[in-house]
Amino acid sequence: MSNDLLLDFSVNKESKTVYMTREFNADLELVWEAWTTAEMLDQWWGPKPLVAKTKVMNFEVGGRRFWAMVSPDGQERWCIQKFTSISPKTNFKTYNTFADKDENPESQGSEWDFSFSEQNGTTKVSITIYNESLARMERMIEGGTLQGCAMQFKNLDELLPALSQK
Repeated sequence: MSNDLLLDFSVNKESKTVYMTREFNADLELVWEAWTTAEMLDQWWGPKPLVAKTKVMNFEVGGRRFWAMVSPDGQERWCIQKFTSISPKTNFKTYNTFADKDENPESQGSEWDFSFSEQNGTTKVSITIYNESLARMERMIEGGTLQGCAMQFKNLDELLPALSQK
C-alpha cells in the first residue's frame, strides 16, 4: 500500500466550513460502495475502539441513514444523515445532525458534500462540511472529528484490500 496518499484538512471559520481530501489506493467503484453501503460503512466508519452501527439506510435522494457510534462499553451517540443529492459514483450530499435513540434530531446540523474522482487506480474523496453555526463547527473540531476522520480513513485503507477480493 502506498504511504504517499493525500490527506488534507483545512478549516475556514468565516464560512463555518471544514474541507477534507483523502486518497485511497483502490478503484472508484469500490471506494464509492464503501461510502454508500451500510454493511461496508459499519466495518470502517468510526475511530477505533468505537464502531458504527446502522439501524436504517436508504441510499436515495430523500432517504436517510440512522446510525450510532458505539463505544466499547455500549454507549451510543446517534446521528441522522439525510441524502439530499446523489450523482452516482461522483458525488452525494447529506444533511447531518445528532439525534437521540428515537431519531429526534438536535437543533443544529451540517451539510456534507462528498465528491469522488479516480486517476490511475487511486480514488480521491473530497468532503466539504458546512456548519449551521460557528459554535457547532468549533464543537466538532474540539470534539476530535478531524482526528477521528483520519483514523477511520486509515480503517478504510486496511479494509479495501479485503473488499477488492470479494
